[in-house]
Amino acid sequence: MSVVSLLGVKILNNPAKFTDSYHFEITFECLEQLQKDLEWKLTYVGSATSSEHDQELDSLLVGPIPTGTNKFIFEADPPNLNRIPSTEILGVTVILLTCSYDDREFVRVGYYVNNEYDSEELNADPPAKTDIARVRRNVLADKPRVTRFAIKWDTEESAPAEFPPEQPEADQVGDDGAAYGQEEVELEEGLKAELAAEEAKAVAEGEDEDMGGAEDTAGVNDDASDVGSEDLEAESSGSDDEEGDDEEGEGGEDEDMEMGDAEHGAQNGEKSTAVDHKHQADVMVH
Repeated sequence: MSVVSLLGVKILNNPAKFTDSYHFEITFECLEQLQKDLEWKLTYVGSATSSEHDQELDSLLVGPIPTGTNKFIFEADPPNLNRIPSTEILGVTVILLTCSYDDREFVRVGYYVNNEYDSEELNADPPAKTDIARVRRNVLADKPRVTRFAIKWDTEESAPAEFPPEQPEADQVGDDGAAYGQEEVELEEGLKAELAAEEAKAVAEGEDEDMGGAEDTAGVNDDASDVGSEDLEAESSGSDDEEGDDEEGEGGEDEDMEMGDAEHGAQNGEKSTAVDHKHQADVMVH
């Protein structure tokens, strides 16, 4: 839990000229007596592409801090133009209001700032050299981005938990480097052996089928034999086992389409479609 909580920040002069100083009214709550002061800082981001153009506008030490609700005014100087790229004076940038305790930052408030000319004519057609006297800033005070950090305050009890936490029991666990991944290796080897056995069984069954129907398939062309083997594989792999004579009409379309080449071959002296169809039906039954 934070000892100091930021309750509110109000920008007193907004909008204002670019060359005016910043005036903040800051309200915070302190839950216990602090041994050191709070340090508040305001930083201007001079470029969106490099942090080397960032400049600390001002800093303020506040203390001693009484317990309860506290309020004060923080004034900060405007940014130094010589440290800002000329192409980035106009447009949108960011200011950061931060607070630290004992060099440990615990809260940060970021605001977008829009810098533009005070007339539409100059904004539509800006001069080659920036007329800084006509530039006004507008801080988007209603949309701040607040970030809080857990820090150690005056006592060890207030320090945040270390990450990662200490795990003394981890040293008592044996070295499992040799067994790491062993279970996955055993599962993979078992799966390979099972697949090899199924493949050998399928090959053996295919050879028995071919030898048993050798007399029936004598003289049948290669295309018809391929069709029969495809149907047998589909049946053995778990396709509809209940394909009976009643459902033969549905498979008939596929058979007729596959037999088109055989019918064409019959005109060239090959076996007729009827022979192929009969062989196909025999294979389906087996």
